Amino acid sequence: MKATYVSYKDTHSFSKLSLDYLAGEPSLYPFYKFKPSFEGLEEALTNRKFKGNRLILKEVLLKQYADLETSDAVRSNIEKLADEGTYTITTGHQLNIFTGPLYFIYKIVSAIKLAAELAAKYPHLSFVPIYWMASEDHDFLEINHVNLGQKKITWEDSQKGATGKMSTVGLLTALKEFQAYLGLEPFADEISAWMQEAYTNYPLLADATRYFVNKLFESYGLVILNPDDAALKRLFSPILKAELVAMKSHSMVEETTNQLVDLGYKSQIHPREINLFYLQNGLRERIEYVNGRYQVNHTSINFNQTEILQELELHPENFSPNVVLRPVYQELILPNIAYIGGAAEVAYWMQLKAVFDLYEVDFPVLLLRNSALLVESRAQTLLNKLYFSDTDIFAPREELIEKWLNNNIEDTASLTAEKQALQQILTQIQSKAGEIDATLVYATKAATVRIEKIIGQIEHKLFKAQKNNHAVSLNHIDSFKNILFPQQHLQERYLNIVPFYAKYGPHLITQLYKSFNPLAAQFTLIHIP
Repeated sequence: MKATYVSYKDTHSFSKLSLDYLAGEPSLYPFYKFKPSFEGLEEALTNRKFKGNRLILKEVLLKQYADLETSDAVRSNIEKLADEGTYTITTGHQLNIFTGPLYFIYKIVSAIKLAAELAAKYPHLSFVPIYWMASEDHDFLEINHVNLGQKKITWEDSQKGATGKMSTVGLLTALKEFQAYLGLEPFADEISAWMQEAYTNYPLLADATRYFVNKLFESYGLVILNPDDAALKRLFSPILKAELVAMKSHSMVEETTNQLVDLGYKSQIHPREINLFYLQNGLRERIEYVNGRYQVNHTSINFNQTEILQELELHPENFSPNVVLRPVYQELILPNIAYIGGAAEVAYWMQLKAVFDLYEVDFPVLLLRNSALLVESRAQTLLNKLYFSDTDIFAPREELIEKWLNNNIEDTASLTAEKQALQQILTQIQSKAGEIDATLVYATKAATVRIEKIIGQIEHKLFKAQKNNHAVSLNHIDSFKNILFPQQHLQERYLNIVPFYAKYGPHLITQLYKSFNPLAAQFTLIHIP
């Protein structure tokens, strides 16, 4: 396996905001704190004032890992979190079944690689990669399926509430279907056994996800945190209380959003008056302030202010931050210096800078996750036959066809020289006709237009005939496009890691780790022989 690189801009797949951010567009400076560079990370290290509780964080993680046998690297990193000289590099993602799209894996590898690079640069400090499980999200339809090329496997279920607390009992049918799909690939038995253990022996989706992701990354020391925890929520309760009483974050995000929109960027999130959910088993619903009372949407549950603050004091675990406050919660309880996310995540974090300032929580370095394209041998063979470059891969199909035809169709399809010679003859005829009878000039001009049109039609037919003669090569364009961009999506946003792991095993993750550079702002192509 080897890696090559293409600039994000040349992929035509990234938003204006993300490209401007990476390019250091000055108009974006007010919306973040540190530049996405080693200099920015060093500045973040110097200025980080962690207000959380390291011992509570460590104790929570030890409790969450109590039933999970894992590596020395993971156990060591959990212990290190109690030390003042330890910082975290964090990425987060939903609990998609079987890890969901490839980019989830790329997020984690990016965090692991950056943590290793910082450890090498600052040997007197420790850096722990964290996967923050979005266990409190409740959009089941976003996580209940996995795409495998032409095949889609779906977990059919009617459960409600936070996905982390969903039972995995109903996943058995989807699991068996996926395992059968893997066939006899070299590492199919290994990863199939991990899936079997995760989704049959761990009754909750959060625990199953922890087991499976840990199996993929335990040798790298990845620490997996479930933030849906009473002890961690208690640390966050002063901000939860402020949100319930003062309700200030809504207006601050609205103001920041309007500023970004005025600069020509799109809004990624929309704040609410109260940016909290009420959370119980089978229930995660918005808290709304209606006629002086706190109403849990779509339920009969409601509180006055005294009652809801008492509920917060007794049961902080029943309160769940939405997208506006989740990043603040994360940065409060983790000694974090960098958050690694996709383009949409980087964009919505920029909408939140004022909220961080309001609650006096340090804003991290925002980094765009590494993106990758796995170019297997079949696709590489097609690309070699077509003589397309790495950048060409990302061009639209029609543009590639035109480029290939222009480079390969013989001159016999072009009548440029003949049309020039004919034009000279037609000009001479018009001149002679005018000398004989001036009224004949218009007739000869009209005839010239008809002749030119006929010649153009003949040239088009010649070009079409040449194109048909090269149908095999043009079909190669469709073939590699379908392989590398399934359903016209970036591969990383559609396909799943498991079939690739079944073929290539841990070597694939090793190659991703070697190839990724979290600060290079380049798209990575992994060529697999």
